[in-house]
Amino acid sequence: MYKLKKPKNYISSLNLRDTQKAIKLLKDSFELELAYSLNLERVSAPMIVPSKSGINDDLSGVERPVRFDIAAIKDYDAEVVHSLAKWKRIALKQYGFKTGEGLYTDMNALRRDDEIDNIHSIYVDQWDWEIVIDKAKRTEEFLKSVVLNIANSIHKTLELLKIRFPSITTSFSKDVFFITAQELLNLYPNLTANQREEKITREKKTVFILKIGTKLSNGEYHSLRAPDYDDWSLNGDLIVWNDVLSEPLELSSMGVRVDEKSLKLQLQASSKTDRLKHSYHKAIIDNSLPLTIGGGIGQSRLCMFLLGKAHIGEVQASIWPKKLIEECKKENIILL
Repeated sequence: MYKLKKPKNYISSLNLRDTQKAIKLLKDSFELELAYSLNLERVSAPMIVPSKSGINDDLSGVERPVRFDIAAIKDYDAEVVHSLAKWKRIALKQYGFKTGEGLYTDMNALRRDDEIDNIHSIYVDQWDWEIVIDKAKRTEEFLKSVVLNIANSIHKTLELLKIRFPSITTSFSKDVFFITAQELLNLYPNLTANQREEKITREKKTVFILKIGTKLSNGEYHSLRAPDYDDWSLNGDLIVWNDVLSEPLELSSMGVRVDEKSLKLQLQASSKTDRLKHSYHKAIIDNSLPLTIGGGIGQSRLCMFLLGKAHIGEVQASIWPKKLIEECKKENIILL
């Protein structure tokens, strides 16, 4: 099953070859801007991790990882990562990063249970980043400052793209509107979470929704979050208004990571205290892993947004249902 939104009279402003050139320029430029603004160094990262290690990101808790055995290693199962949210924190310690220093990497994942539509693919590519912080930086103010740095990096990248490719007409506001999930519910109590996101992003254009993961006053969740990497009181999503699809587009999820106190509370709230047996979780409890802030920024998501594309398949090579490919072609949406 898939969904396809068909923008009326859609024609890409870039042909296939110029699209490839623009993707290269965008990725190279944004990486440099991001690394400079957040003091990050690039490191290599795994695509597979040991099964049952507790390292893999379990997303909302129901997605199945791609798991397999390895012929050369007896009785050993591995799985393709969903993201590197936990791995990065371990890597910061391994590489000896100090407070204020951080890393970023190209994260390539497979999420076989993801829906397929204009903005979702089973192939996920992100810039995953993580920074060592001290206890004093575990604040909402610091989180907001990081968000603004990322937004400014996106703005600078778009300005460069428009110089090189004048046909690009994308608009982006680096003035981020901050609002908590509860405040958003208070504003629009009769709307669903998705409808609330659409309402606020249509109006404000660039929005960061804070404090995602805990139950709201209506007894529901804005969206489900894993309990063992983001501190639910210090996290959020960066969302922009996509003019091509006339809908909100989430570009990034990020947050201050759990410390020993918030980890225990969130595992209890999720009835997942059994995870405390994993070495990763034990390392947080005994404070042998650094305090950090981190997140992921969708590479294909950012490309489709800045280049004005109607489908994520126009900027990444993945697998699509045959019928979807045929429908896209009729709508001038050429999938790679």
